[in-house]
Amino acid sequence: MKLNKDIDRKFRLARIWSNGELRKFAHLFNGDIANVSGWKDTDKEGSYYRDYFSNAKSYTITNYKSEARGFQGMEGEIFLDLTEVLPDDLKGKFNVVFNHTVLEHIYEVHLAFRNLCSMSKDIVIIVVPFLQQMHADYGDYWRFTPLTIRRMFSENDFEILYLSFNSEPNASVYIFCIATRNPHLWKSIERKFDYVDPINANDGFENYIGCHAIENVISSKRFNWGLTYTKWKRLISLISK
Repeated sequence: MKLNKDIDRKFRLARIWSNGELRKFAHLFNGDIANVSGWKDTDKEGSYYRDYFSNAKSYTITNYKSEARGFQGMEGEIFLDLTEVLPDDLKGKFNVVFNHTVLEHIYEVHLAFRNLCSMSKDIVIIVVPFLQQMHADYGDYWRFTPLTIRRMFSENDFEILYLSFNSEPNASVYIFCIATRNPHLWKSIERKFDYVDPINANDGFENYIGCHAIENVISSKRFNWGLTYTKWKRLISLISK
């Protein structure tokens, strides 16, 4: 996805990129869909995420306390605290659970992640920061790697269908991931996901993991290559000099 070079690279670019990723797949999903901790459901580009899921049977927004840009009392909105035990009536309630840049703000991240998975009969879609400066006065606790996401989904009996991240120079990096509880249901259309596993990709697979956001940290050298896992040690040694 080609993005305007003048877009704010700290906060806007990764959001627009992740919106583009969601647009590729949202139409594939139907049934009952929930945007968990979705605030006003806006995509910050003038549209609503509910419009992305054009084949949804129903669409629900959940939110938390209003002072955390959360619960607003809108029609059909559900109050939900991801740091508490999930209410029984929400277990397996939705076909798709969508969660965008929320988990980094929740200290009890494993419980929150488990709740997202428990709410879904099948699909969980998450967007989390891989590399981004600290932000938000209501807490900013975590950053995630692809390996973290794979393990967290595996521990909740989900299999990844698709995982990607942006790699624009000097920009924040988001991870976009779709996982399923029922991989056999998606075998017939798995080609639509065009999934490449970054964890098992060989070292020659350049530019898959975008890490250009750290470029300005290195004052003595400039890099313009995508970071593969075997290069982490080299990069760390250069930064520490």
